[in-house]
Formats: sequence, C-alpha cells, structure tokens
Amino acid sequence: MIRCTVARVDLEAVERNLRAIREFLRAGVDAGPSTSPKRQPPKIIAVVKANAYGHGSERVALALEHAGADLLACADIEEGIVLRRAGVRVPILVFGALSVSDLEGLFEYSLIPTISTPSAARAVEAAALRHGTTVGYHVKIDTGMNRLGFRHDNLHRTLPEVLASPHLRLDAVYTHFATADEPDCGLFGEQGQRFEQACRTVETLRGVPVPRHACNSAALLRDSRVWYDFVRPGLLLYGIVPPPLAVTIPLEPVMSLTSRVVGVKGLRSGEGVGYGWRYEASTPRTIAVVPAGYADGLDTRLSGRGVVLIRGRRAPIVGAVSMDMITVDVTDVPDVTPGDEVVLLGRQGDESWQRIDAREVAAAIGTIPWEIVCRLGSRVERQYT
Repeated sequence: MIRCTVARVDLEAVERNLRAIREFLRAGVDAGPSTSPKRQPPKIIAVVKANAYGHGSERVALALEHAGADLLACADIEEGIVLRRAGVRVPILVFGALSVSDLEGLFEYSLIPTISTPSAARAVEAAALRHGTTVGYHVKIDTGMNRLGFRHDNLHRTLPEVLASPHLRLDAVYTHFATADEPDCGLFGEQGQRFEQACRTVETLRGVPVPRHACNSAALLRDSRVWYDFVRPGLLLYGIVPPPLAVTIPLEPVMSLTSRVVGVKGLRSGEGVGYGWRYEASTPRTIAVVPAGYADGLDTRLSGRGVVLIRGRRAPIVGAVSMDMITVDVTDVPDVTPGDEVVLLGRQGDESWQRIDAREVAAAIGTIPWEIVCRLGSRVERQYT
C-alpha cells in the first residue's frame, strides 16, 4: 500500500547534476589567466549527509558513485555505515565530531574521520593502535565558524602532537565558510586568508604540501580561488541553488512531492476551517482536503503563505497545517474532485508559474531551502526513477 503523499527522486537528475558541476569546474579552470600554470579541476566530495538532504542517502549515494564522485561525505559514523551497507565503495569522509562516537565503525567500514580536536586525535590514535593499522584523516581548521576545528591561530601549539601520531596519516586539511551565501559579508574573505595561512603553517609543521578543501555549494559558485583540491557540493547536487545566488549550471530539481485531493467541500461566508479557525471565509469558498501535514515535513508556517498546484493552477493553503492534513482554497480551480494530483514540490505543466521549488517555499515562510527538503518525514515514501 502506498500513501497518497509521495516523494519522487530522479536518480538520473542527481547524476546529471554532478556531471554539470564537474563541467562547470573544468570550464572555470580552463578560463583562468593564460599566464598562470594550468591546474587540474578540483575533485568532488559529494555531500550526502542528513539522508542525502532528505532524498534518501543509500540510493542517492550509489547514483553519485556511479556518476563518478571522488568521495562522499556524511555527518557521522552511523551515516557512513548506512552507506557502506548499501554497497557504496568510494571513500567516505565523516564530517562530525568523534568525541562521543563508537570509533569501531571507522575500521570495520573503512571510513575517513575528520579530526578537529587533540582529544579526538588521541582517541583515534588509540583505536588505530588496537587495530594495528594506520588511519588516514582530514584535519578541520576553524577559521571563523567557531564550531568544530583547530583554531587557525593556534596550530603551532595544537597540531604537532597530532602530526606526530604514528598510527594517523594526514590526507587533507579543510575549513568551512560561515557566510559563503552572504555576498555583502566580509568574513568570507577573512576566512579565506586565515585558511591560506593555516595551510602554510600545516605545511611547515609537516614538511610537505597537503591537499585542501573549503567550498560548500555557495562558495563553489562564489569564488574559484577557493576551489583548491576538492570542492564539497551539497545542495547543488539536488538541483537547488543556495539563495540569493544564481547559476548558469544546468541543474535539475531532483525531488518532487505530490499528494491527492481526498475531499472537496464548500464554506459559507463567515465559516472557518481547521484548528483555531485561522482562516475565515468572507465569501463562499470551495476547499480541497489534502492528506499531508507537519508529520510529513510540511511547515506550519505555510498556512496563509504557501501554495500547491492542482489541475495546473496555483491554490493557496488556508487554515492550519495540521499533523496529517492541509486545506487548500480551490474556488478558482474548476472541477476539482477527489483523486486529483496535488503538487507540493515540483511541476504540473510547462509554464514557469506551474512549478514550485524549495527556494520558493523557503522564501514564503522565512527559512532556508535546506530545511524544506531535509525535514521531509520518514513516513513519506521515496520512489526512485
């Protein structure tokens, strides 16, 4: 049995998006100054954390591997284990902190840890010693985000112990931009300068150059000077551009979210609908009932702000978004009947206004598109094409 509300994930679109990003990187490198030494395009670390941004990590990861992703990245060891059990073979980088993690998964499932504190380095070193092996790792530098990472201005004191660990091998150094999607904020440039200096410090301590990466999707679009050896696209892989940025990359939205009308009824003037009567009809209206609610990932703020597509027309969400249902004003949509398709994300026609994407939904309720796709509920079946 399949519920009315279904997410459809186009795996071929995922692959095409990865290839389009790769071509964008290649063209960007080729367009560099003719006087500069030619460099190779950066490799791609495809980010599939948070269940591949709500799209389903196992199937998406395998598609990205098939399309040639150089590495995948996830939030924690547990997410990495899910990918390995699904059959993923490419290297997998774990972004998250290791201080409270069971480290055995790093060894059993061949995952690459991020080391962001001296205590994490000691824990991984001790675990590697027990296993009689050497672990390759990426070290994270905090250049201004002030979450995880070795402080950029304290590396001479904190890194020598890590670099001297006999069972640890430094494979790359990276940072994360706090304001890459805010063009008017100067912190982006400051973080870039701090990272450059931090990399020089690491190379001095280690004695040889170290591969580097810093770019999330927004930074990838914003400044080719910080592409370095790897880039880490996340949102772009799923066909969503980080606002307020724009792109010329031919990306395709990967996910659509649809449901069905299960009831149609009339409201008389002065009547309301849903919990709290947050909507009251000033004139007679026709309301369609759709079995999708906040338990499926719809934000409660969509009431009075969001729209859906029915019969190729836009229809506003009215009344409260409840756990399992929304109500939609279809007064201006002719002949709506139970069974009609309802598009919450995706297309229902060829015109631009017959499309609803995550950026539009996020803007309507004052949030970010990452949240729109990541919060999609577990009871919503993902169907893969």
